[in-house]
Amino acid sequence: MANVGAPDSWEQQADADAGDGAASNDMSAKLSTLNVNAVEFVPSFSFKSAVEDDKTSPSDPVPPEDSGPLTNDQEETAAKVSEVDEPPPGEASPPADWETADGDVDPLLTPDDPDGDEAADTVSEAMVKPKKKPIQAEETKSKREHVNVVFIGHVDAGKSTIGGQIMSLTGMVDKRTLEKYEREAREKSRESWYLSWALDTNQEERDKGKTVEVGRAYFETDKKHFTILDAPGHKSFVPNMIGGAAQADLAVLVISARKGEFETGFDRGGQTREHAMLAKTAGVKHLVVLINKMDDPTVLWAEERYNECRDKILPYLRKLGFNPAKDLTFMPVSGLTGLGLRDTVPRDICPWYSGSAFIPFIDNLPSLNRKTDGPFVLPIVDKYKDMGTVVMGKVESGECKKGMTLLLMPNRTSVIVDQLWSDDDEVTSIGPGENVKIKVKGIEEEDVSPGFVLCDPANPISTGRIFDAQVAILEHKSIICAGYSAVMHIHCVAEEVTVKALICLVDKKTGEKSKTRPRFVKQDQAAIMRIECAGIICLEQFKLFQQMGRFTLRDEGKTIAIGKVLKVIE
Repeated sequence: MANVGAPDSWEQQADADAGDGAASNDMSAKLSTLNVNAVEFVPSFSFKSAVEDDKTSPSDPVPPEDSGPLTNDQEETAAKVSEVDEPPPGEASPPADWETADGDVDPLLTPDDPDGDEAADTVSEAMVKPKKKPIQAEETKSKREHVNVVFIGHVDAGKSTIGGQIMSLTGMVDKRTLEKYEREAREKSRESWYLSWALDTNQEERDKGKTVEVGRAYFETDKKHFTILDAPGHKSFVPNMIGGAAQADLAVLVISARKGEFETGFDRGGQTREHAMLAKTAGVKHLVVLINKMDDPTVLWAEERYNECRDKILPYLRKLGFNPAKDLTFMPVSGLTGLGLRDTVPRDICPWYSGSAFIPFIDNLPSLNRKTDGPFVLPIVDKYKDMGTVVMGKVESGECKKGMTLLLMPNRTSVIVDQLWSDDDEVTSIGPGENVKIKVKGIEEEDVSPGFVLCDPANPISTGRIFDAQVAILEHKSIICAGYSAVMHIHCVAEEVTVKALICLVDKKTGEKSKTRPRFVKQDQAAIMRIECAGIICLEQFKLFQQMGRFTLRDEGKTIAIGKVLKVIE
């Protein structure tokens, strides 16, 4: 089984060479005659033989006698080979472009004919082609209009279940996954919770049946791309809900029609009122009210119960500033069965309602006015580490492309955009309204906090610690005067603030300002006051940039006031 060219034979030859110097000289002489006869193969063969001679006979002190003639021969053959290998007219020589990158182009290898220049141009074009980013960016930019929908309402109204059902109906969650959720929910004696598990992904939320963090998912229609923000309903997690509402374009207030549940949610202490008010404060223009659980045995799609729920909540929503003719829409639905979400409720079940189903309705809403031409602004909602620093948030204005340099405020750190994702799809360009993840280079994850803002270096967002604001007191038992402290929520920031001074009272109806400084303000009054933050935050005047200039004040677990920034002092 021994091979002819096995290493053993080379070793034997090496031993023979070492033992007999004359045989080595004889071999080199034979090789020199061969080189003359076979011109084309000389360079490679002669180099090889020289290397082999060096390797195989290290103990040989005398170099081969014909080493001089070999080198001369080599030079002659190299000249011949260069003549043979010179490219024919019309073909570019690869070494001219690829290997001699330093610019030291051998004149022998460069073709003189004009066709060669054209060929070189095509090669250089081929090299440049992958760098044409703009074309690629256009291809991977999201085509549909992005709309962020936040689901708000009291605990157990069915927000997560409706979100899960929408994902199931639009094909975003496959049947097998839902069957798995259903099986796991049945094992925990929670059969009716399985749809909510599509959005409540961590174990604590599934065990308790309560949403804690803002769940994220998305679905698409023919016209639009919707991001679902599933806000927690429990009063302990209202700060998380405010973060979700701050990113929303459209709010969906979910109300339970079940006997007793609607009353609990709407009466004082329930979250229905507070959530509706926070959505309005966050700048949501349109509110869809879904009266859920219409299939419950205590309701059975009864028109009387639907009208009762609607008539009770309508005056409160009107007081918040929603216009029933333009900004409000009521719909009866069942989150568990999916009736009224994608398809209209059948006439035999609900003969009194003839309006549109939920998904077609939000799909046909007029387009939102986006600031596409403004400077890029993205308040950071969350961050995490994944082969670098990844930040999440909703683009408030402007556009961003891969490779751009942005400024992270208020730290004034310059970062480079490495990768972009729009709702889990990797893209090379993002625009306003999109819920995105951005991987940035130039900063560590520990140095980023929620509430920081990524913005255009040429037009950075303003930062400050002291500002003047117009504040309306909604619900507070005692008076508010200089020195009062509360927690302020502005875009994605939660910061402790102190009232430094009261400047004047503002009449809510006429907008007139008092001439004297008030000593205090109380419930249902509005005032202009100077507020000081514990640290420097990103904020903007309300008239210049509404989303970065509106805020809420919370104290003792309640929302006590809403306000807008008038002027940043320092």
